[in-house]
Amino acid sequence: MTLEKRPLQGGFSLLELIVAFVIMALALGMLYRATGSSAHAVGLAERHQKASLVADSILSMRDSVGPEGWQEAGESDGFVWRVVSSPYSTSTDGPNVPKLHEIAIEVRWQDGASAKTLAFQTLMPERTPVPESGVR
Repeated sequence: MTLEKRPLQGGFSLLELIVAFVIMALALGMLYRATGSSAHAVGLAERHQKASLVADSILSMRDSVGPEGWQEAGESDGFVWRVVSSPYSTSTDGPNVPKLHEIAIEVRWQDGASAKTLAFQTLMPERTPVPESGVR
């Protein structure tokens, strides 16, 4: 009894090729999704940074608040902002202790279909009136 020698097949079967293409398609899909979400996160971080800069610019417009407070609103580069102040009470009182105002700055913008908001709060001294001098 003699065994016939068959020549060895030198390639991939159709099933092996299909499995390889499915694995490659899944890997490319995950890579595409990861890249897309990273780009979206970078864009969102950039808008948050610009909103922070708008609030910082508004806050730097004044170094103190008048006794009547500070209420103002406006728009800048697609950002809608609003400033509201209210007196801030402290436990200390005296002639050399400045009165404080709590400043709330709200910055809003549209990100596609959703509205985004950043809110900031700080304290600012009340402007003291300049005493009138006798010299005119």
